[in-house]
Amino acid sequence: MVHSLLLIEDDERLAQMVVDYLEGAGFKVLHAATGRDGLTAVQREPVEGIILDLMLPDMDGLDVCRAIRAQAQTPILMLTARGEAMDRIIGLELGADDYLPKPFEPRELLARLKAILRRSSHGEPGKEDVLQFGRLEIDRNAREVRLDGKPAQLTGHQFEMLRALAEHPGRVLTREQIMDLVRGDTLEAFDRSIDVHISRIRQAIEDNPKEPRRIITVRGAGYVFAKAQE
Repeated sequence: MVHSLLLIEDDERLAQMVVDYLEGAGFKVLHAATGRDGLTAVQREPVEGIILDLMLPDMDGLDVCRAIRAQAQTPILMLTARGEAMDRIIGLELGADDYLPKPFEPRELLARLKAILRRSSHGEPGKEDVLQFGRLEIDRNAREVRLDGKPAQLTGHQFEMLRALAEHPGRVLTREQIMDLVRGDTLEAFDRSIDVHISRIRQAIEDNPKEPRRIITVRGAGYVFAKAQE
């Protein structure tokens, strides 16, 4: 199966390198050099994944991310050269699935792309793969979370984080352990991107996100999924 991707990047040299590398890995890659061209491309031809540079000549990449999320849940991998944690945090809050700072190794880009595509792929649902916690259902095969029978809006990365926590109910997981379970590699524990994702998950599944009852913060340790909820 050939996956189609959209690369929104104004650096022509970098874009060509990325396109050549990913096409050599078996992907079909469309390229847009501006934010507006990227948004047009998203509307014209659906793709399975988007690589989005935050530094674009005509629009802020965060605005592009926001516009894409308003119309589609296509997995988004952000590229940033700014090195600012706040850019990553805002991007994740807007719905991006992952980020990669510049400069980067093409192999890492490929690995991260495969990870978010794998997380976003859908399988056939099966009852044995549905985790049930009162009003909350986590369908691991269909990759869907339902609260009171209604789908909760989560990115692929957020689904994986919730799944990892729910598969270890009552156990405190550190930030590093969560990322280990989700992405297969570790992330520095002080990276606030994990907390951003947890906040978004709480907004989707908690009755009162400011007083969570399902995903509990254990100060100085990490998070625990409380299974005894109606």
